[in-house]
Amino acid sequence: MTRKQKRLTIIAGLAVVLAIATSLVLVALRDQIVFFYSPSDVVAREVAAGQPIRLGGLVKEASWTRQGQQNTFTITDGGMEVVAHYNGILPDLFREGQGVVAEGSMNGDGEFTATNVLAKHDENYIPKEVVDALKAQGEWRPEAGGQ
Repeated sequence: MTRKQKRLTIIAGLAVVLAIATSLVLVALRDQIVFFYSPSDVVAREVAAGQPIRLGGLVKEASWTRQGQQNTFTITDGGMEVVAHYNGILPDLFREGQGVVAEGSMNGDGEFTATNVLAKHDENYIPKEVVDALKAQGEWRPEAGGQ
């Protein structure tokens, strides 16, 4: 083998190793690249109990109950609903009918146990994914959000 052939073989081998490494990383991260799942996505993907995810949607009207720091509320995207439980102080902007993203995991009962809750940051913001999901369900009310 000439020097040029050896060099090309090494470069080709490194390119194959790099392609395999990139493929493995993308496969490992395929479900974590999404910022959050809607309730419909959680049901469709059959998310395993205990798997950490972010669940986003609107807090359903008349669904929030609070006993001390124990909070229970329903997150909906207009099609599906998921009951969420959170132990702690909710953000000041948290209220029914508002956009929310909760971090946590599904439990064995099909309910969501949140470890962190993020409320929308101003009066007109609803995440684009939530707007798209609401439009797809026919539940979008432009006066409720600014997009």
